[in-house]
Amino acid sequence: MSGKVRLKSNGILDEDPLTLQDIVYQYICKHLHIVSCPDEDIDEDAEKRYHLRGGIVLPNDICDRLIDTFQKQFYQKFGDKFISLFRDTNRTSLNVVHLRNSNLTNYGLEILMRHKLYSLSMWYCDKVTVESHELLALHGASLRSLELGIGSHMLQNAEPNDKEPVDFQFNCPHLRRLVLNGVVLHHRLQFAHLRDLTHLDLTSCILANFSLQALSSLPKLHTLILFNVWPIANQLHAICCLRRLRTLDISISSSGNGHGTYDLPDQTLEMLMDNLRELTHLDISGTNLAGNGVATKESCHKLNTDIPGLTSRTQRPLQFLGLYHTAHWACKRHDIPAIEIAGDANEHQILTAARYYYDRPVLLTRVLNDLYHLFRFENCKDIHTALDVVLTAMDRHLKFKHMQISGSATLFYIVKGRDRSKFGTTLRNHIIRTLLNGMEVHLNDDTMLRNGYLTLTQFQMPNDVLFEYERLIKILLHGVSKTEQEGFVQRIAIYLLNTLACQVDGRQKLFLGELGVVNTMLSLIKDRLTRSVFDDVMEVAWSTMWNVTDETAINCKRFLDGRGMEYFLRCLNVSNCTFRERDELLRNMMGLLGNVAEVKWLRPKLMTQKFIEVFAELLSSESDGIEVSYNAAGVLAHIASDGPEAWTIKEPSRGDVLVSMVNAIMRWDIKSDRNINYRSFEPILGLVRCYETPQCQHWAVWALANLTQVYPDKYCQLVEQENGIQILKELIDHPSPYEDIKKIARMVIEQCNKCPRPMLEG
Repeated sequence: MSGKVRLKSNGILDEDPLTLQDIVYQYICKHLHIVSCPDEDIDEDAEKRYHLRGGIVLPNDICDRLIDTFQKQFYQKFGDKFISLFRDTNRTSLNVVHLRNSNLTNYGLEILMRHKLYSLSMWYCDKVTVESHELLALHGASLRSLELGIGSHMLQNAEPNDKEPVDFQFNCPHLRRLVLNGVVLHHRLQFAHLRDLTHLDLTSCILANFSLQALSSLPKLHTLILFNVWPIANQLHAICCLRRLRTLDISISSSGNGHGTYDLPDQTLEMLMDNLRELTHLDISGTNLAGNGVATKESCHKLNTDIPGLTSRTQRPLQFLGLYHTAHWACKRHDIPAIEIAGDANEHQILTAARYYYDRPVLLTRVLNDLYHLFRFENCKDIHTALDVVLTAMDRHLKFKHMQISGSATLFYIVKGRDRSKFGTTLRNHIIRTLLNGMEVHLNDDTMLRNGYLTLTQFQMPNDVLFEYERLIKILLHGVSKTEQEGFVQRIAIYLLNTLACQVDGRQKLFLGELGVVNTMLSLIKDRLTRSVFDDVMEVAWSTMWNVTDETAINCKRFLDGRGMEYFLRCLNVSNCTFRERDELLRNMMGLLGNVAEVKWLRPKLMTQKFIEVFAELLSSESDGIEVSYNAAGVLAHIASDGPEAWTIKEPSRGDVLVSMVNAIMRWDIKSDRNINYRSFEPILGLVRCYETPQCQHWAVWALANLTQVYPDKYCQLVEQENGIQILKELIDHPSPYEDIKKIARMVIEQCNKCPRPMLEG
């Protein structure tokens, strides 16, 4: 993950920028062929794995960093294929390996363990099975830290109903830190040989005839986490014997099932305090151990706190106290003997809870929900910590759907509530990448897609997302094609897709076509034609195809090959709808056909009596100002420019169509505002040279005149850049064009001469 979110001196909210080392590691991970080659000596059907190129030796710090960077960049591809790069322990060396959201199997884990690791952490590594626990016996002697979090089945069967204790022993004599999650612990399990153990986390473990008395043989133990371990009321005497404890967590995620409810809460907490005098961090969240805030007769004379069981700590307050969702709203009391408090009473307590509970996804999801309501209904002041908390939670728990939903909802309000210009590039990229990761993993959840799409709309398209363009397009296409018909998710996905298609270059339009954007849009249109539904999705589908076919011939072909002209005619001919009143829909369709007509080798497919009759009829359309008529004339001008021999139909005749086209042009107002965007005038300037058919020239020079008159700052420069002035001068000097054409050409030249030139930078 990136560095913590900070407010820079210039007022920009950002994370630490990438160092040169970061950039180098990211580049190597993206181009693994620099240091590796695929194996050649395995079955053809098997997945190719990597091996280190000859002559390359990678020291420990580089190997650890490569694994960390590859996970963050390509979590989808992180598995045995990549890990096989480290098979040769003579040329590679691993020390600290933290795995999350990995596809690693027992094969890959065995490669890692052969490196005599110092620290191993595994979370959401679902393909590692309980059979791998023997690796601890073989290679665990060097471990100082072992963390087996959620979804890591090294010591526990994956099936939730298969909770039979696994017979294992920790052959890790030098272990100092041990984290287990959801493992069944039995009485045969021995800890006595782990003499160096200082930190033990048994979150959600099941005590099957296992007594915490076994921990009394650990002389250095100072941290004990028993979150969601129950019942432990009968084990408190064993905990009280661990007198060196500095951190104790006996919290639970919810007391709704009766767990965490003690018969004598004040006395129980007081007993713990009297025996564990070195305690600095205590978590009793979800329990009733904070009492009801009312002193008993026995303690009222010495009570200086609203939590009776902590009376002994009023002069020596705890460094941290967890009171999140405790009974009787303990976190809202005034006199609490602790410096930091995790609770839900205010912003500071909620953010503190999030920082402390970063590896408790169920609880952390509730904390993020609290944060969401804080942003939605109040003004969260500590935006830096809030952003850091949300991004950390979502990055760490990628596979936990409810976490992603809560986090993305909170991100929406964080991003929406602040001017996007205040976000630095590194932070923007982090937010967008985190959203895409969550959406990609939970593609079939409409709520996650909706939250992600809505948050992405708060960024500047396409500039802010170009670094993840390919991934975003795939996620948007899924939202368009796989979600509920006429649902909100489909609508917002297609609007975003259209925005991205509109504002990118030709290379990216080609990519859109390759991913199937044209076929997806045609499928949407076909579905709506079948159901006689003419809605905004249909309009945007035509608009998207208009955008992706702009100067992209192969996408125009995809449109024709996908029965696009059939759907065009069906849209025109539907009699039981208000189609002809929908100016935008008609304009979008005609704009798309204008792009198709610009491709010379595709124009013969438009040369049918039915198509030409439709285009000729639309010359007289007043729909959407001049847009439909203009685009119809553009289509016919390009078709006619191929000459009389290419006009292969008898009716309507070429001469009649050209007369109708000129009549339409003469009706248009040269000052008409336009709803069109040209990136190049190459197709229009090509028609300016069509001296064999002056009517085509008429349409072309009118288009240039209109655009340079109405939008001089943009289009005068484009005319000059593409040698348009010289081409127009040649037209004026040529005998073939009639005077109306030359008059408009002079208008263009005069307008371009008046338009100021851009200043050159020194």
